[in-house]
Amino acid sequence: MSDLRQQRSRALMLSKRACVFYLERVRVILKDDRIVYLTENLQPVEHFYNLPEKNTAFLLLGKGSSLTDAAARRLAESNVMVGFCGSGGSPLFSALDLTFLAPQSEYRPTEYMQTWMRAWLDEDARLLMAKILLSERIALVQRFWLKNPILIQHGITINAVELQRFQQAIELAINQTELLAAEGRWAKALYKQLAQGFNFEFKRNEGKLSHDSLADTANSYLDHGNYIAYGYAAVSLNGMGISFALPILHGKTRRGGLVFDLADLVKDAFVMPQAFISAKLHHNQKEFRMQLIEICQDQDVLDYMFSFISELCNKIK
Repeated sequence: MSDLRQQRSRALMLSKRACVFYLERVRVILKDDRIVYLTENLQPVEHFYNLPEKNTAFLLLGKGSSLTDAAARRLAESNVMVGFCGSGGSPLFSALDLTFLAPQSEYRPTEYMQTWMRAWLDEDARLLMAKILLSERIALVQRFWLKNPILIQHGITINAVELQRFQQAIELAINQTELLAAEGRWAKALYKQLAQGFNFEFKRNEGKLSHDSLADTANSYLDHGNYIAYGYAAVSLNGMGISFALPILHGKTRRGGLVFDLADLVKDAFVMPQAFISAKLHHNQKEFRMQLIEICQDQDVLDYMFSFISELCNKIK
């Protein structure tokens, strides 16, 4: 029966997977040939919940969680990325390449890695890749912010002057340092627009696990949402066979830098506005996470990342 179940149950393509999980205070185990998790409810009858690993892109395990070796093996066979993180989805404590525990049981294509490596070793090509990445970020923010009904309701738009300034800075930059500086100014401009629209003071403060004010809540949700974006990016890069250690903009001293680069594509467009929206509407962490994952599913984020990497590799061949 077990063999028959495995034959009938086929894993979906990584780019088409719908499920993303954040679990805390659970035991993830393999039971009756299924991945299940057990919550700590201290009841005499144990309740197990299925985790559909063949339709799961990545799994974040929070505070008080454990994972058996059998479950880890099955998750790897189903090509599910796993990460251990703090309460509320950040920070990510562990794993291979400082990002996620990547499955090692399947082969990966080599052509994308070879193309990426050749370009990465060329300073001019690497600069071009970074410029394409930032230009794509602008395009995605423009498309999504203009369609977000809550942003429209609060009169939140993209500052045209800051947009033009960022575009010009990208075109004129001669190195990654100048691009990073321009990116920092762009992020501050977006934070300012959101804070003004939702009518509260805001200053970015990473790692401040507090909900004392709307600004603290927004900061907490930004941290949490960023790690969800890192999960999508890690799945895409792992599926394309490209090392996390070859960043084009960030991470000169961190082996997972490319994950951060790719995640930035969707952080401005999806994570940032939802963090402010959820803070303003007094959503709890679960509500924020569900809203963000639903947005990412509606926008086919995984499919988009796979396509972007493929197109970028074609441009730099």
